[in-house]
Amino acid sequence: MNRLITSVLFGLVTINTMVLADPSRPRLVVGIVVDQLRTDYMEYLKGLFGEKGFKRLIEQGMYMPDVDFKVDLSDAAAATAMLYTGAYPNATGVPGHRVYDAATKSVVPPLSDPATIGNFTNDTYSPASLRLSTVSDEIAIDGAGVAYVYSIAPDPQQAIIMAGHAGNSAVWLDEHTGNWATTTYYKDVPQSMTRRNYDMPLSVRLDTMQWKPVLPLDRYPGLPAQKRIYPFRYTFSKSDRDVYRNFANTPLINREVTDLAIDYLSQLNMGRRGDAIDMLNIAYTARPYKGVRDGDFRIELEDTYVRLDAQLERLFEAIDRYVGLDNTLVYLSGTGYYDDSAPNDERYRLPSGTFSVKRATSLLNSYLTARYGNGDYVDTYWDGQVYLDHAEIERKGLDSREVAQAARDFLVRMSGVADARTIADILNGQTEEAERKRRLIDPRNGGDVILEFSPGWTISDDLRFPVDTKDIRQSAITTPAFIMGPGIEPRVIGAPVDATALAPTVTGRLRIRSPNGTVSKAVR
Repeated sequence: MNRLITSVLFGLVTINTMVLADPSRPRLVVGIVVDQLRTDYMEYLKGLFGEKGFKRLIEQGMYMPDVDFKVDLSDAAAATAMLYTGAYPNATGVPGHRVYDAATKSVVPPLSDPATIGNFTNDTYSPASLRLSTVSDEIAIDGAGVAYVYSIAPDPQQAIIMAGHAGNSAVWLDEHTGNWATTTYYKDVPQSMTRRNYDMPLSVRLDTMQWKPVLPLDRYPGLPAQKRIYPFRYTFSKSDRDVYRNFANTPLINREVTDLAIDYLSQLNMGRRGDAIDMLNIAYTARPYKGVRDGDFRIELEDTYVRLDAQLERLFEAIDRYVGLDNTLVYLSGTGYYDDSAPNDERYRLPSGTFSVKRATSLLNSYLTARYGNGDYVDTYWDGQVYLDHAEIERKGLDSREVAQAARDFLVRMSGVADARTIADILNGQTEEAERKRRLIDPRNGGDVILEFSPGWTISDDLRFPVDTKDIRQSAITTPAFIMGPGIEPRVIGAPVDATALAPTVTGRLRIRSPNGTVSKAVR
């Protein structure tokens, strides 16, 4: 009898919640981040797209063709943290995909957390080091613990950032096993994810998959004659130790992400549970494929956009089928950078060279030794930043700022170095260039001297094994963003939009609080 009364009461509560649902509030929010998405390529290839992917966003949403991140980003983790917190990398806790930890003298992902346990993976992550609240957190708080917040991404840190601190689950593709993975920080391990790992694992299907042009070669515009002779074809052999990482760098990963997202929509009842606003976060890629043999990845990039458009169409159709697009707010943004660097072919005789990190730090230490006496003054180098050994400097009773300035003056004269600034130069600088760098560098883990390298040079970080190389190339691109949903008038925002304004614009449309570190006003 008690069980019957409980069931009746629960049913009445559920019915009451449905009756009280506010029709002006969307039932589902879908956040999409596309790594390295470019406005010019998207518009250039519009003739190859279907009617219900990018074109739907352009024609039915608020279209912002020029989103300005106002920092010189180089990876999707830092960009995603900006988009979801509404703050710059110097405040989010995620200034890059990896950071140097002076305490352990190691390079680590900023969201690595050994206090957690990986699920379907040996990697351990959590949002503990993400210092600000996110759009996802504010939606969870608005739902008073009832809202569903899920994220799916190829990269673990993107997944964690998009789910936020209060999300139900964040899943990513483990680069060692090909499994969808998560962390015990989150309470929910979606059955959709587990079922895919057991019933249709990527490890079983990978040998049968291949990436080749989805259209006839003559359909791809603007290509030189030599790119129209033979279609490209990439396969994925499990004998390659990096096969899952390489696969995640192709547009085929976008289909895997969409498949799991559609499973979530169909099986988790998202957006169909009354007044709570649920949120599904998805990360796609539009990055150039660096696995090409000749360094020319134009046709692969065009194919990536065509395939991405098809996945957006699949996703939107599933949203419409299970929730209704008229009940859903969708927002999508690129990541504000583009990495098209590739080694120069020597036959073209372009100015170039190789900057050896090991040689540079050794010479710098010799210079500082000659100036201040014997000692190990240089701690390490990481990602364009030179870290000095402050314990050694303190033992010698030296002024760390003076030593940093001496290091700067020495390094800036090296071949391949275009400019060098101390952290004090950047923090105290009054120029726009100094402000751009100040927004990016976190003083808690930033180096003492920050280097800029000449385009065309290759940076060889031979302090570490395996040696990490980076080809320097500057690319100024425009990045698009869209917001589409109920009550949003289709229009184009012609002026540049600060990337930090997207988060408060989304929360403003939902009539909930902005993330707690937001630095920009919403777009009206």
